[in-house]
Amino acid sequence: MINDYLEIRNAEGMPKLVGATMSLGFLLNAKSRVRNYAIALTEATNAEIRAVLRKQLKDVIATYEKISTYTMEKDYYHAYDIREQLKVDMLATETALKLI
Repeated sequence: MINDYLEIRNAEGMPKLVGATMSLGFLLNAKSRVRNYAIALTEATNAEIRAVLRKQLKDVIATYEKISTYTMEKDYYHAYDIREQLKVDMLATETALKLI
């Protein structure tokens, strides 16, 4: 049976799951940007381009730090506790399976 999760009676836990999913998506995107800027910086040969890339890398590292701090404060992400992260991931998986 498919429930309408936009109905309040069926939406228990959904706002937190959506918030966690969005936040972790942003976190993964920022991590990819850090990696991509680092690669570009190592391959750049022009000093001016390297300076621009270095600044952009610093900016994206700062963004990653803000997002990771936010996700850890909200208990969406447990970077240093694999057991807690596994619990969060299992809950998200169980919730997603209920949507099917």
